[in-house]
Amino acid sequence: MLLEGLIAVLIFSIGILGIVGLQAAMIKGTSDSKYRIEAGYVAQQRISQIWVDPANLANYAENQTDISATSGLPSGKRSTTRGAASCDLDINNQPSLKCFVVKVEWQPPGSTEIHNVTTVAHVQE
Repeated sequence: MLLEGLIAVLIFSIGILGIVGLQAAMIKGTSDSKYRIEAGYVAQQRISQIWVDPANLANYAENQTDISATSGLPSGKRSTTRGAASCDLDINNQPSLKCFVVKVEWQPPGSTEIHNVTTVAHVQE
């Protein structure tokens, strides 16, 4: 009878450890999705700024701008490229200057991997 009790406690303990591991994976997934949503929001915000000011398109190109303090993304950086290679080509086989690529990068705490969200938009002048 004592042996049966020990086996039952062992099986119960393994089940509890499995549930704790599942909960840890769910928390990591939730924080990853929170960062992806925030990065998408930052990219769409930048595209919106460009759309409402088509007269000044040349002013929106930027290299790695630190946005970690204003966005909630750990080690967050945003870059905006006008006429990037991933844009459609114009009649001269050059990337269109009406095309913008906004890339938002971040590095989650405790991770060495850099995540990113990239958005491409076409602006009419």
